[in-house]
Amino acid sequence: MQSRGNAGIPLTTNTPFGYKKDPEDKNSWIVDEPAAEIVQRIFQMCVSGLGPTQIAKLLKADGVLTPSEYQRSIGVNCPTKLPEYLHKWCSHTVAEILDRQEYVGDTVNFRTYRQSFKQKKQLDRPQKDWRVFPNTHPAIIDRETFALVQNLRQHRRRPTRTGAVSMFSGLLYCADCGSKLGYSATNNYKREQAFFFCSAYRSNSDVCSAHFIREKVIEELVLEGLQRLLWYIQVYEKRFAHEQMERFGLQEKKELTAKRRELDKAKQRVLEIDQLIQKSYEDMSKGLLSEERFATLTVSLENEQRKLKAAIPEIEASLDATVDKAADLQRFIERARQVTRLTKLTPEIVHEFIDKILVSQPVKVDGKRHQRVDIYYNTIGLWTAPEPETLEQEYMAYYQAMQKRQKKTA
Repeated sequence: MQSRGNAGIPLTTNTPFGYKKDPEDKNSWIVDEPAAEIVQRIFQMCVSGLGPTQIAKLLKADGVLTPSEYQRSIGVNCPTKLPEYLHKWCSHTVAEILDRQEYVGDTVNFRTYRQSFKQKKQLDRPQKDWRVFPNTHPAIIDRETFALVQNLRQHRRRPTRTGAVSMFSGLLYCADCGSKLGYSATNNYKREQAFFFCSAYRSNSDVCSAHFIREKVIEELVLEGLQRLLWYIQVYEKRFAHEQMERFGLQEKKELTAKRRELDKAKQRVLEIDQLIQKSYEDMSKGLLSEERFATLTVSLENEQRKLKAAIPEIEASLDATVDKAADLQRFIERARQVTRLTKLTPEIVHEFIDKILVSQPVKVDGKRHQRVDIYYNTIGLWTAPEPETLEQEYMAYYQAMQKRQKKTA
C-alpha cells in the first residue's frame, strides 16, 4: 500500500462520485458524465451562497439520486444500505463532495490511517501528511472554483429563521472589536430593511457598540467600489499592475528580507550545532569535558536543532507564498478583464473579489450620520480609486505622448 500510494496510484477502492474506473486500466479514472453534472451543480450552488444543509434540501426536493442510489442504478454494487426514504441527501455527503480535491484532477493518497490492523475505524491524517499527485485524471471542477469554495467553507453562513441568507454574510467585521457582524432579516419587515450588527454587542453591550448598517447600503457601496476597480483595471491595466507590485514592494519587501534572513540563520545554526556536538565529543575524549556535562549539552543542542529543522519548512512555505504574489495578481487581473459590465452583484462575484469588509462605528457630523466602510479585495487588499482629475491629466499626457510617437514614425 505504501509503495502504491507513493507511486501515485489511487488507494481508494471506490472512485469518488462523478468518476468511474477506466475499463482499460483499473488504476485510471474517467469522468462519469451524469454524476459529474450533479457534482458541478453542487459546487455552483455553494458558490451562489448556499451551505451543505440547504444544498441537500434542494437536491432532495428535485429528486436527485444520492451517490449510493446512483451507483445501484447503473449496476454497481454499493456497500451502504438502502435509505428509508429515496433521494435522502444529507449535509455530510454534500460537505464531503465539496472538500474532495480529486475533483480538480489530483490524486490524494494517505488521507486516513488505522492505528492497528485489528481496528477497522479509520482516522484522519493531518493535511500536511497527504501525498498529492497533480493532474492525474480529468478535472470536473476548475481550480479557481474549488479554491473559492474552500474559502467560502471557512466563512460558514447560517440562515436566519426565515431561511434568508445574505451574500455578504461571513465577510463583514467590526472595525473596533474585530467580531463578525450578524445578519438580521425577519418576516416583520421588508428585505430592504435587513441589516447587520456587531455580534459582540448583541451578547454584551458593554464590549462594543451596535455598528448598525443596512444590507442595501453595503450592496450599494460594494457595487460602486467594484465598478470603479474593474473599470480602472480594464483602462489602466499596466498602471494598476505596476502600482500593486510597487505597493507590494514597499509593504512586504522588509518582511520578505526578514524571512530570508531568518531562514539563512536557521540553516546556519543547524550546521553549527553539528559542529558543536562534534567538538564537545572531542573535548570529552581528551578529558576536557565530563560525560555528564557532555550528555546535558548534547540533549540541549539536539532539542534546539530539532526545533529549527521543524521551523525551516514553515519559513520556506511562508516565503513561497510571499513570492507567489505576482502570479496571484496576474490571475486577479485576468478575472477582472472577464467582467466587462457589472450592473448587479451576485454571490459568485462578491466572494470571488471581496476578502472582507470592515464597518466602523457611525458618528454624527453636523447632524448627519457618517460611517466608514473599508472594502478589502482578494489579492490586493484595501484599494482606493484615484481622483478623477488625476486620471484625466494622466490620460491627456498619455494621449499627447502617443501623438508625438506617431509623428516621429510617420
